[in-house]
Amino acid sequence: MTTPNLETAVTERYGELAQSSCCLSCGGAIDLATPKPGEVGLDLGSGRGLDVLRMAEAVGPKGLAFGVDLTQAMIDRAEKNAKKLGISNVRFLKSDLADIDLPSDFVDLVISNCTINHAPDKAAVWREIFRVLKPGGRFVVSDIYALSDVPEEYSTDPEAIAECWAGAVTREVYLADVADAGFTEVRILEESAPYQKGHITVASLSVAGIKLSRCCS
Repeated sequence: MTTPNLETAVTERYGELAQSSCCLSCGGAIDLATPKPGEVGLDLGSGRGLDVLRMAEAVGPKGLAFGVDLTQAMIDRAEKNAKKLGISNVRFLKSDLADIDLPSDFVDLVISNCTINHAPDKAAVWREIFRVLKPGGRFVVSDIYALSDVPEEYSTDPEAIAECWAGAVTREVYLADVADAGFTEVRILEESAPYQKGHITVASLSVAGIKLSRCCS
């Protein structure tokens, strides 16, 4: 569950960015995901909805694309963008990423860009991704990880977390959360060299995985 201070910090930051042209993502999950016609797609941390709209066009009129975001300002902006472009097979939900109002075994594809690092309980978000995916469904997530444990003075600072760095965990912890959620076929698609962000050193990665069908699990 999102703490009030963190939710306030994120809401204020992204509420302002909703009206700007700033790029919010640290990766290009949609470019690596290949949505297919007729699929149901889900973007966690959908922001202004641009990737959701691309996904909606890819899945076509028989498919559906959902976007989930924590902030109402981003939801409002995304809905305006969809209306402006005449794209109707989209739905936007204001929700905590660890408690999404969608049925289990419902989604074919989950994508996310630089969002899970904000979550106070990242393991819970990965369990939720596993829950909503259909057996045989897949995810492509781009995010950051820290090269060492983030000092507590930053990791508990809501404003630093909202700036997309202080919530990062190490690579080992990140991938352990993915595996513990139930994903067994996990691949690293892209990984950057380390770089400085805020007061720590991080790296970006894009990771993909499949929720194996029950007969194969």
